[in-house]
Amino acid sequence: MTDILVIEDDYDIASLLCDFLGKEGYSVYHAASGEEGLEYIDSNLVRLVLLDIMLSKMDGFEVCKKIHGAKNLPMLILSAKIEKEDKLNGLLLGADDYIEKPYDIDLLLAKIHALYRRHYDESLKGSIIQEGTIKIDTSGRNVYVNETKLSLTTKEYDLLLLLVENKGKVLHKEYIFNKVWGFDSFSEPSTLTVHIKWLRKKIERDSKNPKYISTIWGVGYKFQV
Repeated sequence: MTDILVIEDDYDIASLLCDFLGKEGYSVYHAASGEEGLEYIDSNLVRLVLLDIMLSKMDGFEVCKKIHGAKNLPMLILSAKIEKEDKLNGLLLGADDYIEKPYDIDLLLAKIHALYRRHYDESLKGSIIQEGTIKIDTSGRNVYVNETKLSLTTKEYDLLLLLVENKGKVLHKEYIFNKVWGFDSFSEPSTLTVHIKWLRKKIERDSKNPKYISTIWGVGYKFQV
């Protein structure tokens, strides 16, 4: 099993990163292209992916999309592309977070530790939550509507779980953003609105007249049944 797959076409950056992560106790594999990274995932167990966007052939967004479509793996994008649209695109395609190059190595390590805890800490797992037609299996981080399994991004899952666990409460936008994306996230707060929109399309019968997730104008959102 490989703890971290680094998909990065800059050998100098990849070498330094792999050496550092190795010294931190992680087993690391370096893929120099998106194609190599996808091939490695197909034949090896991987626990987390660090993904560069500006790859030479298949770009990181396409790689992110393919990984999310095939595996439920936590992904952290590392990129020099700092435009808001690039960040939103990466998150919507299934990445968990986005950190800009050049990055602070301590901040990167903290994000890796947080992703590991969120996905693999057994103390955070192990129950079924049923609310109306929605069923959440926290042991496998799976969501079902009318017994049909949904394909949710990691952030969509975390967002839904937070709302459900606070059923009936009005949660402020700032509170939700900080809980799901974190105080140190480089994501824009507006990404919350986008994720609410996408989540409604997946869990609501009519996303324009939502039953479960209500907008409290000027404040935030509330989950209700």
